[in-house]
Amino acid sequence: MTTLLNDRRARRRSITYVVLLVTCLVLMVFSSSPPVQELQKGIAFAFRPVQSAVDSVARSVGSVVSTITEIDTLRRTNDQLATENATLRTQNAQAQELEHENQLLTGLLQVKSGLAFQSVAASVIGRETSEFRRVVTIDIGTDRGISVGDVVVADGGALAGRVTDVTGDTASVLLINDTTSTVIGQLGTNQATGSIIGQLGGVLVMENIDSTERVEINDQVVTAGIDLGNGVRSPFPKGLLIGTVVDVQRDANAVVQTAFIEPAVDLDKLEYVLVITNYKGGLPPVDQQAVPCPTGGGTLPIGEQPCVTATPSPTTAP
Repeated sequence: MTTLLNDRRARRRSITYVVLLVTCLVLMVFSSSPPVQELQKGIAFAFRPVQSAVDSVARSVGSVVSTITEIDTLRRTNDQLATENATLRTQNAQAQELEHENQLLTGLLQVKSGLAFQSVAASVIGRETSEFRRVVTIDIGTDRGISVGDVVVADGGALAGRVTDVTGDTASVLLINDTTSTVIGQLGTNQATGSIIGQLGGVLVMENIDSTERVEINDQVVTAGIDLGNGVRSPFPKGLLIGTVVDVQRDANAVVQTAFIEPAVDLDKLEYVLVITNYKGGLPPVDQQAVPCPTGGGTLPIGEQPCVTATPSPTTAP
């Protein structure tokens, strides 16, 4: 029974195959005849609008797909350009900062070569700019030979302040615009002197200038470096630039006058400084201080320090 069914299916497949083959041959024969060709042209003409519409839709779809692809490509390109632009801005900022640092360090190197003292360069790593104080911290200390009292100068050789505290690798510098700072200054035109007091408002006040001296606007002011006698030296060496006179306050009835000084550098924006390490102001060491003169005759042994004569005590009137 199963064999009979399989034979029938095989015969049906064979008949179907033969019918399709014959139909194809017949169509091939008739397709070359003029009537059939005209019929094909007519059918093609009738379906041409449909074909055009289909082609248009296909082109539109293709255009949309192409546009989406281009937009995605442009987006990726824009993201890449934005990243590159940000990188270039960062590199440009770094280059400008390096150029700025190079200019500052070059200026300090020139100052160092022109100083008559030994000095060490330092970076400002901390600031105390409260309502009352102007103190900075630098990144060197006793490990580089820094000690309390060392004078600190900035760009252009301008006076910045003095070291007031020191550790192994840092030091605190009291700036000359701190309210507790006092420097004896000297005018450039007539060498008149006065006490320069620190002020937090941007200018310094030069007090106790002799009223007979003429103070000129734009006159430069430098450290006086006055020797106080008996081996006592000024805390600051002579000739360091402090600033420029911007105003003068005179009183016809006063014996002194006051000048206002613009600092030579912006003390609130210091980045690099030089610390003078071999100038020692104030009282000399004990072994270098003068000693009282011996009573009676005789001379001091070789190597002894010069002696000083005591100032006579005032006598009381009978």
